Amino acid sequence: MECELCGIECDCRPANIDGVKMMLCPKCMRHGQRIDTHDKTPISVKKPMLDRIKRPKVKDVYRDMEKELVLDWNELIKKAREKKGLSREELGFKIGERTVTISKIENGDLRPSDKMIEKLEKELEITLFEKVSDISKIPSGSHSRGLTLGDFIKKEE
Repeated sequence: MECELCGIECDCRPANIDGVKMMLCPKCMRHGQRIDTHDKTPISVKKPMLDRIKRPKVKDVYRDMEKELVLDWNELIKKAREKKGLSREELGFKIGERTVTISKIENGDLRPSDKMIEKLEKELEITLFEKVSDISKIPSGSHSRGLTLGDFIKKEE
């Protein structure tokens, strides 16, 4: 059985630490008071303490992503604004954003939010999102840990 305090595998005994009944190894027994097995209160230990802790499920945030921002989005926005004959101030007014924000977006200093991208696409009649293509898995040699940075580096031969 595993000690519920330190986790080592040993012959554990029931003990009381601050009112909590735990199964402890002889080393950890000094932190609590040993409970006599003749005690009237039964102890039932089904799993070690760490297994009883409920952990939230890890959510893959990339699983549902179907589109991404095009690479030259800032240039595309600037050219479309100029083509429509709008100043930064006018574009900002039409989509409800400050002129400074439009300037930073066109300079590539600020990535627009998804809501702002939708407003820009509608106002400028452009497409800023592109469909994400699946990345095929590159064979990674003898280990099966998945992809590493080395798998993406082009080797000169």
